[in-house]
Amino acid sequence: MVPLDKLAQIAERFEYLEAQLNAGAAPAEIARLSREYTDLKPVVAEIRAYGRALDDLAEAEAMLADPEMKALAEEEMPRLKARIPEMEQALRLALLPKDAADARPAIIEIRPGTGGDEAALFAADLARMYQRHAERMGWRWEVLEEQTSDLGGLKELVALVSGEGVYSRLKYESGVHRVQRVPETEAQGRIHTSAATVAVLPEAEEVDIDIPASDIRIDTMRSSGAGGQHVNTTDSAVRITHIPSGIVVTSSEKSQHRNREIAMQVLRSRLYEAERDRLHSQRAADRKSQVGSGDRSERIRTYNFPQGRMTDHRINLTLYALPQIMQGELTEVIDALVAHDQAERLAEIEG
Repeated sequence: MVPLDKLAQIAERFEYLEAQLNAGAAPAEIARLSREYTDLKPVVAEIRAYGRALDDLAEAEAMLADPEMKALAEEEMPRLKARIPEMEQALRLALLPKDAADARPAIIEIRPGTGGDEAALFAADLARMYQRHAERMGWRWEVLEEQTSDLGGLKELVALVSGEGVYSRLKYESGVHRVQRVPETEAQGRIHTSAATVAVLPEAEEVDIDIPASDIRIDTMRSSGAGGQHVNTTDSAVRITHIPSGIVVTSSEKSQHRNREIAMQVLRSRLYEAERDRLHSQRAADRKSQVGSGDRSERIRTYNFPQGRMTDHRINLTLYALPQIMQGELTEVIDALVAHDQAERLAEIEG
């Protein structure tokens, strides 16, 4: 367990930050102090609860010496002792190092994989699933780029999801999602397997990634509406190529100025995530792949429609609640992934 003097230092630091904020710190300092204060608040709540539990146990032990209170103390002791390990575990979890990107909005990119038209239709189903989940969570869902197929599927979707703890929850969705079902276009009623890829990136701010103008090439293109109708005769679509990395981002809204903003926003986030992945790989070169590694080459989940089953292969979780999951009820799945990730990181620290 973390030494009590270390816990006391964390609590003292929290009280210092609280005093500084209440005293009216300099504007330049408020943002930095507020971030640290917000990060420490749940940790200090666990520290204080743990301290109260230890005090209650010590008080019960002292009562054993009093003949009049001994019976009450003996009755309370098992309950108090049982609470301590639970609170120590909660405290260990609260003290786990935070991912600096967890509090950020997320950019979610969905594209069809193998499977042709059925893969594009499945990509559209995944997009609706995430949009519904965002609505359930009270998050904001904003489509930045969308290209649809003739049958109503998706060739590509890029959306910005904003709200509390968005990236900390959605980051586990990155990977290859596989579907097994009878396509609507299949006359023989045979089950087909197809796939779609999901990438979840923390939104990058301009201060995170400096992109020199010499590193990018901006091309304008003619954009058109759905199905080739309502052709926009101005060259409003924008394609930005990041020359050093070869990353290409497009945006085809009606406003060319807005398209530049969107494309640069997505490009910054892709470069930011690439740098995070590079640093992560350096730190974890000798470590096994784990949940949250962001490896997009692996199949992470299967959606089996005939059986009404969703299986997450990373944690061997199977739920027979596919209709509800496709309606955006992802909380149980994500909670299990978060818990597994925490257990892995605890084992790494303590092992």
